[in-house]
Amino acid sequence: MPAPRYLADTPKVGADRSLDHLLPPVNPLTLGAAATSEEALRFVADLIERLTQSDEIAGQHAFYRLALAQFGQYWRYADLTTTLWAAAKFIMPTSYLEIGVRRGRSAAVVGVLRPDCAIYGFDLWVADYAGVPNPGPDFVRGELTSVGHHGEVVLVSGDSRETVPNFLREQPDLFFDLITVDGDHSSVGAAADLANVLPRLKIGGIVVFDDICSAPALGPVWEEIVRRDKRYRTWEFTDAGYGVAAAVRTRQ
Repeated sequence: MPAPRYLADTPKVGADRSLDHLLPPVNPLTLGAAATSEEALRFVADLIERLTQSDEIAGQHAFYRLALAQFGQYWRYADLTTTLWAAAKFIMPTSYLEIGVRRGRSAAVVGVLRPDCAIYGFDLWVADYAGVPNPGPDFVRGELTSVGHHGEVVLVSGDSRETVPNFLREQPDLFFDLITVDGDHSSVGAAADLANVLPRLKIGGIVVFDDICSAPALGPVWEEIVRRDKRYRTWEFTDAGYGVAAAVRTRQ
């Protein structure tokens, strides 16, 4: 299984902002409490109403609204988008990397909360991925613009196991406050994605890893590469849905 090659002198989240570098990193319980909160769920439900509609988006919206109507403040549920809402709310990212962009729904969560955030996305944009349309990078840029994001957007097409290391090799000083890995769901592919991006995650930054329940290979990858690593403090939600994991990097 590929292993990350960590770098010395990794910067800290907020080091370029006055006093932010003095703040403690968010702890996983706080992150999880926010990701499963009614506020997060209502935010996501409201946001996806603003995106270009599709059968998939309509189904997601109905799911959130029906569950909120039934359970209200007591509903405990998290997915990639609610976890990104919590992460972006707490660490105020200026740089976000995402592997597995598809229609841009998760990138839009970050983009609407942090309109100036630089967003870097990597995807194959396979047509009709998982049986639903996958319209490509121009569509994603339009979605981000529609929710008010006006920061830099870099979208790279191709196999992330090649495009990500090639891109980062050309950007030796680029580090990220927030990273999502939701691409190749094979054990080798997911491990390679994590190994490629984790050395560029800032201290105090957050990595989010999706589908740890729905894709059997991903749980062991997360356990081996992130959860056992003392650089991270982790949180997982596996009680419903596809399962999502997140980790806060706390040390070099």
